[in-house]
Amino acid sequence: MSKVAFVGFGEVNTPIDIIVRKCEQAEKDLKKEGLDLVSVYPVTDDYEEKDIKKALDALAGQDFDCLVVCIAGWIPTHAVVKVTEQYKHLPMVLWGLCGWIEEGRIVTTADQAGTTALRKTFADLGYKFKYVYDIIGKPSNSGKVADFANAAIAAKKLRSAKVGMAGYRDMNLYGTLYDGGSLKRVVGTEIETFEMLEMKQRFDKITQEEKQAVIDNEMSKWNFLKPAKQEGKELAAGYYLAVKQLIDERGYGAISLKDVDGMKKLLGFPPAPIFMLLSDVAGVSTIPENDCLGNVTQLMVKYLTGQCGAYLEFYEFFENSVIAGVPDYVPAEITDGETTVMPAAFGELSEGILNVSKVKTGELTMCRLVYIDGKYYMHLLKGEGKTPPKWEEAGWTQPAPQLPGLEIFLEDVEKFAQNVMCQHYIISYGDNTAKIKDLCSILGIGIID
Repeated sequence: MSKVAFVGFGEVNTPIDIIVRKCEQAEKDLKKEGLDLVSVYPVTDDYEEKDIKKALDALAGQDFDCLVVCIAGWIPTHAVVKVTEQYKHLPMVLWGLCGWIEEGRIVTTADQAGTTALRKTFADLGYKFKYVYDIIGKPSNSGKVADFANAAIAAKKLRSAKVGMAGYRDMNLYGTLYDGGSLKRVVGTEIETFEMLEMKQRFDKITQEEKQAVIDNEMSKWNFLKPAKQEGKELAAGYYLAVKQLIDERGYGAISLKDVDGMKKLLGFPPAPIFMLLSDVAGVSTIPENDCLGNVTQLMVKYLTGQCGAYLEFYEFFENSVIAGVPDYVPAEITDGETTVMPAAFGELSEGILNVSKVKTGELTMCRLVYIDGKYYMHLLKGEGKTPPKWEEAGWTQPAPQLPGLEIFLEDVEKFAQNVMCQHYIISYGDNTAKIKDLCSILGIGIID
């Protein structure tokens, strides 16, 4: 489990019991937020620097991803820096506690005298940190501290994360490409391309019994509006097992397949049910069409929120809303009700198993990682997803299926449209903008909102 270091500071002349009490409460609040802490307090500016040595000894050899610098009272800057400078490579939170009301008067240990002396110093020293302060009479800001700590944990996970990419540049699109060197430098995630031939070779070795087990145990849970061909079910199950072998062997956290120019054109099978099984059973984030930065955005969302980070693409813009949907599948996690599918064909493509489930409504966050002129940005905004009017994409066999989608109401559709970065955006439910901004600040990624 990822750990967070918690170091509580207070000046040597402040009553020690007050500093300890305040640090204990802050520590409890962070544990309630779900953080696993390595704690040391109180650390004072004693002349012989015994407390500083105690803190350094307690932290030495510990593996943690973030340092919470808890200021429980005035503390000379040097005492804090002598501890933090050993961990300047880690993200930090500068957290100032606050005083209290006693018999109608404010009692303070000058917490914000300590933090205001430190904030610019931390910036001057090049620390990656967030400044958080508590207010008398208001709830503790432990949630903000925990969000930043969890963003630091997510940033570390991204450093060792891998995306599996079957093929590359589906439909010769530009917006789904990526720059490998800069992505590794800034985010750390590795995108490994494997050939569809490898997937097909593995598929050919999958037994009939193995395919049938997936059909019986997993696909039987789907609500088929019309019976699908046994051949299609077997193709879905077999390719799912083939790709899952690669995921298990190589540790992929997200996956994409060459869709239109690969699975559909060369193998004659639309991959929607494969993606459904990979997402819902194998537990990896999925997006079609070799969308490299789409996959990376999904991992960011997943590590921050625990949600799968489903993708939607845009079909129509209105004055106050957009129609966003998918022409293939949605994960069960964002489905309102049961997973509903049907056999269907689009244009000249072979018949496949199409997901026509309803999508959950509610407050959501949309985001997309993008690379512009040598720098990474996150396009980030909130919306309200509502049940869309009946709509269809021209080209489907009639009667055309009602594709999964939402009508997403935005604060400023025109502003969004003038900044839109790709047809694919990643959604998560709730307002996750602050969490995503924390992660981006740690990674040095700009925000477009």
